[in-house]
Amino acid sequence: MSSQNSQPPFFSQQQEVLKKNIFKKASRRQILGGLSIGFVAAQVAPAVAQQSSTLANRQETTSQEIPNQSMKQNPVNQYPSPPFPRQPQKPPGLASEMTPRPDHGETSYEGTGRLIGRKALITGGDSGIGRAAAIAFAREGADVAINYLPVEEPDAREVIQLIESAGRKAIAIPGDIREESFCNQLVATAVRELGGLDILVNNAGKQQSVDSIKDLTTEQFDSTFKTNVYAMFWITKAAMSHLKPGASIINTSSVQAYDPSANLLDYSQTKSAIVAFTKSLAKQLAQQGIRVNAVAPGPYWTPLQVSGGQPQSKIEQFGSDSPMGRPGQPAELAPIYVLLASSESSYATGQVYGAAGGSGNP
Repeated sequence: MSSQNSQPPFFSQQQEVLKKNIFKKASRRQILGGLSIGFVAAQVAPAVAQQSSTLANRQETTSQEIPNQSMKQNPVNQYPSPPFPRQPQKPPGLASEMTPRPDHGETSYEGTGRLIGRKALITGGDSGIGRAAAIAFAREGADVAINYLPVEEPDAREVIQLIESAGRKAIAIPGDIREESFCNQLVATAVRELGGLDILVNNAGKQQSVDSIKDLTTEQFDSTFKTNVYAMFWITKAAMSHLKPGASIINTSSVQAYDPSANLLDYSQTKSAIVAFTKSLAKQLAQQGIRVNAVAPGPYWTPLQVSGGQPQSKIEQFGSDSPMGRPGQPAELAPIYVLLASSESSYATGQVYGAAGGSGNP
């Protein structure tokens, strides 16, 4: 625990890394054109101070609450493994009611200023992968708007507080993305409240397990495609007039696009469509300087699974068939989304990044 008059080595190192990353953002043209280093420092000082304060606050917590990310860890036992208790929830489910509760990086993710000044919109940002991305983006310096269904408000409130505690602007925009009119409104609201848009994460998804095509209703088939594919199309199309060179679009696909399960006939089709959408749009937008990539997660411990995404009999051993023997936690995906959102991946477009604990593709 640090005193008021001294900083622990880890804290000092993180602060120095943050400063270096921020000053990289100041272009040579700006400095040679008369913009002094002092002025640049004044512009970024609030972000440095906020990140430093966040780091200091986390130093006050115990090592049991925050895994030491600077130390080597065995990923096999880094997070909970099955068996898990049966825990049925009505869709879309809440992370706050899961056992064990998912880790979205609430206490562990440390930012280094890679997204300072960016404006991000994330669908499905209340829990799971979207929540992890929202936390990470905010701690990297971005202002973040999240979309979610009104019934997910309890989880969403937690995310809004976490974004604000990182010193960033947080915008909550509840609504149903299965409606085209709302998708247009969603983008317009995010742009207005954030003051622009640089990062779009199409992450919200619907997944309901059905064993036989004979039991798969047209209503569910339509709802799954509206949520996972149509909404991505509507939201991205609405965002295009606001995205400028350097912007990034990130779509959440799945290993189901490559190795579909028998009980996820409709869901797996949508995830394959997301891969094709990503690769095709990347070719359209490359010359405009807008990158489009996707992430294809494997089994991750999110409300999507316990609220009908898998039968309860499979929840008990969820993730046990992966080579690591456990499901992934949303916090383990956050760095991939940060990488794809940042200029560090400037030559990556039309790519699909897998993270499945040793199974699945790509």
